[in-house]
Amino acid sequence: MTRFPSVMKSFVLVAGLVVGGAAAQAETLVLVAALNPAAEVPPKSSKATGTVQATFDTKSKQLHYLVNYKDLTGPATAAHFHGPAAVGVNAGVAVGLKGSLESPISGDATLTSDQASDLLAGKWYFNVHTAANPGGEIRGQMVSQ
Repeated sequence: MTRFPSVMKSFVLVAGLVVGGAAAQAETLVLVAALNPAAEVPPKSSKATGTVQATFDTKSKQLHYLVNYKDLTGPATAAHFHGPAAVGVNAGVAVGLKGSLESPISGDATLTSDQASDLLAGKWYFNVHTAANPGGEIRGQMVSQ
């Protein structure tokens, strides 16, 4: 009977290491994009610029983003994360933004496993659309920092 407490202590220690190890593998990653008209496909002529700053929690798959832009040809009519796509390639909307599109834009999205893989592989871009540029006025590829 005296061995039982010793065995239980060992089990609890090993279980704690396994659970603790899994928790230690979750990370919060920082991703960014520089938005400009030359990155649009095809490139646009505009003085607009912008940035996307985002964090991604690898465990919860929660993406939090902050978008700032200036000097668009008119009010933003849409803004999206697109993917999967390499630089210079267009793709469908992966995550659309809702609500006000006035700069700054902030929000959250929970990604699927496939979306998370594409985002972390650099296969997502963000762009802002206007009436003068309905396909997008400024764009930037999301990259890890």
